[in-house]
Amino acid sequence: MTTFALVGAGPGLGLAAARRFGAAGHRVALLSRSIQHQDNLVAELARDNVQARGFTADVLDPDSLTAALHAAAEELGPVEVLQFSPVPRGDFMKPVLETGAADLDDPLAFSVKGPLTCVNAVLPGMRELSRGTLLFVNGGSAVRPNLQVAGTSIAFAAESAYVAMLHDALAPENIHAAQLIVPGAIRPDAEHSSPTALAERLYALHTERGAFRHYAEPMPA
Repeated sequence: MTTFALVGAGPGLGLAAARRFGAAGHRVALLSRSIQHQDNLVAELARDNVQARGFTADVLDPDSLTAALHAAAEELGPVEVLQFSPVPRGDFMKPVLETGAADLDDPLAFSVKGPLTCVNAVLPGMRELSRGTLLFVNGGSAVRPNLQVAGTSIAFAAESAYVAMLHDALAPENIHAAQLIVPGAIRPDAEHSSPTALAERLYALHTERGAFRHYAEPMPA
């Protein structure tokens, strides 16, 4: 049995994705800063007979990410699927003309160094399995820069470039990297961008594979 590792575990998309991959037979590793969040999600998933465990990590702390992912693999089984979908902080989203060089430090650490750290932690295990999937979830500013949210627009663009390179570099090893763009808000009543719908889409990206970038729904005009 292999592990679905979720970086940025929360009660919305994170819980829905954990349910979907857990239903498919994966154990679930929930990575977040909050032990309380982890405990709540573990209890929710147990009701669905999904084996899950929480691991404390901060996306801005590479050592904690690496330690948590290694512990998850040791305790639950090798990580076959990694989902990186933490929610950026509000202070990443300053207008471009109010953004200084130091304002980009945390957004870039969050959206570039964080993913890179996670990939480096799980890639050896995926290579031993001879398969794996790396899933990244981003907002619309990853493909259409928004001058009101400069930090995430710049950092998401850099993350997109990284994932695109992973897609090409790892395809010969049967390891698939994909990005799912969610143009608007994730809402329970949204047809294509509800947590449940997005979890199904992410599972399809894992099983069907294909291109690097996918959209939950069309970008607004």
